Amino acid sequence: MKILACTDGSEHSRKALVKAAEIASGCRADEVAVIYVYEDTLDISAFPMFELGSITKDSVTKEDVEKMQQLRDELDAQRNKILDDALEIFDQKGIKAKAILKQGHPAETIVDVAAENNFDMIVLGSRGFGGLKKILLGSVSNAVLQEAKKCSVLTVK
Repeated sequence: MKILACTDGSEHSRKALVKAAEIASGCRADEVAVIYVYEDTLDISAFPMFELGSITKDSVTKEDVEKMQQLRDELDAQRNKILDDALEIFDQKGIKAKAILKQGHPAETIVDVAAENNFDMIVLGSRGFGGLKKILLGSVSNAVLQEAKKCSVLTVK
């Protein structure tokens, strides 16, 4: 069995990782991967040049470029920490898991990675939204559940 466990660093995803580790241990999974999908959301409002409405060669300073790179580095470090923390859950149970870091729409990317790599099961957290909130806010777990055609999906509350 191949298991794809999803994380976003939240408490909901932590519970899902613990459950995925239990399942992987119990069935002696052939492969376990932990995926973190992020949408690139660098806040450009921190850069005065974007307030002008258009960027020219002269409007971008060396400091702006350095600040942008620093923000990207900080985001990369946060993403890697989320994955490292997730892998630790599996490591504590003696389960070897690999990390997958992807940029994109979370639900679509999770489903695509699962299909491309022939995972048997996707395990992810559920935020527990229901009713109107679910309709208005959307739900990664619901979208994965609806779109994953070739594998089982376990949502953990």
